[in-house]
Amino acid sequence: MEHLSSIQRKAVAAVAAICLSMAVVPTASAMHIMEGYLPPVYCIIWGLVCVPFLITGFMKIRNTVNANRRAITLLAVSGAFVFIVSSLKIPSVTGSCSHMTGTGLSAILFGVSTTSVLGIIVLIFQAILLAHGGLTTLGANCFSMAIAGPFVSWIIYKGLGKTKLNRKVTIFLAATIGDLFTYCVTAFEMALAHHSDSGVGVALVKFLAVFAPTQVPLAIIEGILTVVIILALESLAAKELKSIGYKEA
Repeated sequence: MEHLSSIQRKAVAAVAAICLSMAVVPTASAMHIMEGYLPPVYCIIWGLVCVPFLITGFMKIRNTVNANRRAITLLAVSGAFVFIVSSLKIPSVTGSCSHMTGTGLSAILFGVSTTSVLGIIVLIFQAILLAHGGLTTLGANCFSMAIAGPFVSWIIYKGLGKTKLNRKVTIFLAATIGDLFTYCVTAFEMALAHHSDSGVGVALVKFLAVFAPTQVPLAIIEGILTVVIILALESLAAKELKSIGYKEA
């Protein structure tokens, strides 16, 4: 924190305060796959899939922080953004809820492995403190929200960044499509475990239909918010962004 200006310290404190206040929400059945919903074998498989990303992410964060203390500010902002927006749940149908993921910001700034660590930290806190998600389904939730979605966001951002497309549009598309892909993967995880005699494909369509009415507009909102936050960081934390290799167009 010794590298932070007075304004930056106040900004970090404000983000933390908002994060805590907005995260205090009633218990609800949410888009994170709830505790006990997946059979044990699926919980184990999805957890094992996440392990390589998490190990790589922890190592990357350690190396990044050791080499560049300025990165702590951006890591904190990225983690707080994930925590806030993924805690705000909007009622969907069949007693479920939809919410934004917030992981596109971290994927753009730090990549997939770092985002997986931020994501699983958020998921653990939400499962324990907010009854949002579950510990047995932690692996499945981590893979969809903190690995699969961010991977798509990162690919889109890097790919479109090489074109002449407006940078704001690139950021918007990366965050929006990454959010939507998260829910496609979540629906697949649920369909794979609960498809009965209808088949995985039919179950997948049904699960996607449940969340589409609320998730599509939420994804668009997340894309807009991500653009706004990155523009604000470019104005208020230009040195920090430069220190992690982020380049403004």
